[in-house]
Amino acid sequence: MQRIVVASLICLGLGVAVFAADKTDRPNVVWITVEDISPNLGCYGDAYALSPNIDKLAKRSVRYTNAFSNAGVCAVARTTLITGMYAASIGSSYMRCAATMPEAARGYPSYLRDAGYYTTNNVKTDYNWARAPMDQMWDDSSRKAHYKNRPDGKPFFAIFNITTSHESKLRDPTYTKSIRPRLNDDEVHDPAKARVPAYMPDIPEVRKNWAQYYDSITAMDKQVGQLLDELDKSGLADNTIIVFYGDHGGGMPRSKRWLFDSSTRVPLLVCFPKKYQNMAPVKPGESTDRLVSFVDFGPTLLSLCGIDPPDYMQGKAFLGEHADKPRDFVYQYRDRMDERYDFIRSVHDGRFNYIRNFHPERPWFHDQACQYNLKTPALAKWMELSEQGKLKGDAAMYMAPTKPAEQLFDTQADPDEVNNLADDPKYAKQIDRMRKALNKWQRQIVDLGFLTEAELHDRFGKESPYDAVRKKPGRYPLKRIRAIADMANSGAAGNLSALVDLLRDSEPMVRYWALIGLITIGEPAAPATGAAMPLMKDQDVTVRLAAAEFIARRDPAARDKALAVLVDGLSNDNVWARLEAANILDRLDAMAQPVKPAMQAALDAEKQRKSGFNYVIRALDQAIDKLGG
Repeated sequence: MQRIVVASLICLGLGVAVFAADKTDRPNVVWITVEDISPNLGCYGDAYALSPNIDKLAKRSVRYTNAFSNAGVCAVARTTLITGMYAASIGSSYMRCAATMPEAARGYPSYLRDAGYYTTNNVKTDYNWARAPMDQMWDDSSRKAHYKNRPDGKPFFAIFNITTSHESKLRDPTYTKSIRPRLNDDEVHDPAKARVPAYMPDIPEVRKNWAQYYDSITAMDKQVGQLLDELDKSGLADNTIIVFYGDHGGGMPRSKRWLFDSSTRVPLLVCFPKKYQNMAPVKPGESTDRLVSFVDFGPTLLSLCGIDPPDYMQGKAFLGEHADKPRDFVYQYRDRMDERYDFIRSVHDGRFNYIRNFHPERPWFHDQACQYNLKTPALAKWMELSEQGKLKGDAAMYMAPTKPAEQLFDTQADPDEVNNLADDPKYAKQIDRMRKALNKWQRQIVDLGFLTEAELHDRFGKESPYDAVRKKPGRYPLKRIRAIADMANSGAAGNLSALVDLLRDSEPMVRYWALIGLITIGEPAAPATGAAMPLMKDQDVTVRLAAAEFIARRDPAARDKALAVLVDGLSNDNVWARLEAANILDRLDAMAQPVKPAMQAALDAEKQRKSGFNYVIRALDQAIDKLGG
């Protein structure tokens, strides 16, 4: 008899149980993924949640309390899932960047197909992959894809993606059209009873969006119930392991796209029928605090099915005959989110979350707000109150114009992550431990984040960056660039002389990070504008743009020249250089007023290009709007 594993909603956080699968008795797998939810479910202790079907499943499942996405947004998270590799190591940590994958990399379903599995995906892919080998991975990837269509006697792996709880559904008009009709009156959440996190203002818009977020979870829960009922009726339930997980944290502002607990901690349930209880790490209905993250899911699935995960996969199996020992940390990344550039990494040990902001000179929102995210009334009103100076206390924290370079949160004592312990002497050993873990991990995976996206493409072209830096490490001197980035992030005026010297370095990214250091120092760096002036003619576009931003800010007499460099950047052949230029002009606010007509012309030209997922258009739209257009 075939064994069946239903992986529903990224619940692969299993223990180190051993499962010997032979070719005549292999598990089937059904994998159900839901979108944009933190563990806001009744089974995770959330009294405001209404999730009866998932709660019922949890009573007979293993519940993972430390399951994490490696990114706070779908495409980047799904890159990690499908490859078993960290997106930051393969150049796909940018939202919808269509990256070139390593030569050896294959989507994990292809290994299942090689082993004789019938593989289906219903229906979302969004792998952030330039030319994803869909035919290699899936027998069927469509809205009709289903395990019931498999050939007789063939083992299967079937994914079901439920998008009902997506960010877009927690606001009107989508909520009114697609969520509210699915709910009975007594299933609609009362905004007055919603818990407002400490970092958000307690205003009607925020409460309403939180209530709608929970409504979308209730609607999604009904669909999960339908899938479970269908499985029961198929007669396969007694041979099926059910896995349930979310693709990253919740879709509310300061959750999705970031690296807080609310951004990356996900629900994960694994339900073993009686015949497979020996595989479970704990009894049904109990929980485990084992750390697991998306990079581990592919290797775990292969291990569960008796397949040795390939060596290039960076995740570790936590289930099956190839299970590895528990990990000490999970690692997470944020780079470009839609049209906004950032560079953040985090290390989480299940309790403490260490966040490293490599662009502390940039805000959390305001000039960094994504146009799509601004459609959520809670964020729009939150930012409006900030601009009016009406925010106080914790609600003002994430509307600040800059970020701390380091943050450390005790997520048990401070689940809203508003008490930064990074400078608290009592936690010096803890932050040092996590700093070292981050540095070690970045070296091990060769984190590509210290390159700008424009530089990544200019440097490697159509090559896989992952392969290129391993064949010739000198093409990306990570250790040296990282040291300069650390110096730049300190914002210490005492580094001014050293940063100026680095402007003449032969490595473009050293010059770039030296300029970021000058921008971060602020007004005391003004004397360095003369040394930076030649870099506005640098052969590297990223360096030219960074030099122009610094000079525009600190040398009013040369501002027109700097703005001309930025406008020229808007017509660069590299779409990511154009986006970088658009973002800088947006951050300059009123200083960019003299080139508003040129920005409008660039916007009109960009609309004809139809490239880069319209991200350049979005950034220029917002920049021009702020200038009164």
